[in-house]
Amino acid sequence: MALAASLAVAPLACGAQSTAAPAAGAPDTPAIAKAPGTSAAPSTPAAAPAADDTFLLTIFLRHDESKPLPKINDQLRAQGFFKTFPPPGIEVVSWYVMMGIGQVVTLRVPASRLREVNRAIESTAWGGYHTEFYPTYDYKTQAQQMRATDGK
Repeated sequence: MALAASLAVAPLACGAQSTAAPAAGAPDTPAIAKAPGTSAAPSTPAAAPAADDTFLLTIFLRHDESKPLPKINDQLRAQGFFKTFPPPGIEVVSWYVMMGIGQVVTLRVPASRLREVNRAIESTAWGGYHTEFYPTYDYKTQAQQMRATDGK
């Protein structure tokens, strides 16, 4: 079920990339070349395992096409959005620009802090974007395992 609201995002987040890395030994994981005298560790950290009480929350931040971007950003600054969202301690798993739509943010949220995330959006972002919220989960490892075993 989607909840309608309005939201915008920080300009610095535009084009942000996920830092999540595939699990070690997962199928289709590219090998990391090691240069002499350097570490073979990947340059981006692996995603931390989710605690039992966390879930992923994907938020679609749909542009309000009746306003130009500078006007939207001015409104968000005035409402304190860039200081408030996401609340401190909430992990941003990914933050992408989706052309023609707006932005898509995936957060890792402790269940006990869902209201706090919702209030940050309601009190600082409405007016610039329309939002949709989707509780999600990471299925990549399971899909890779199924493809490896059932795809033969």
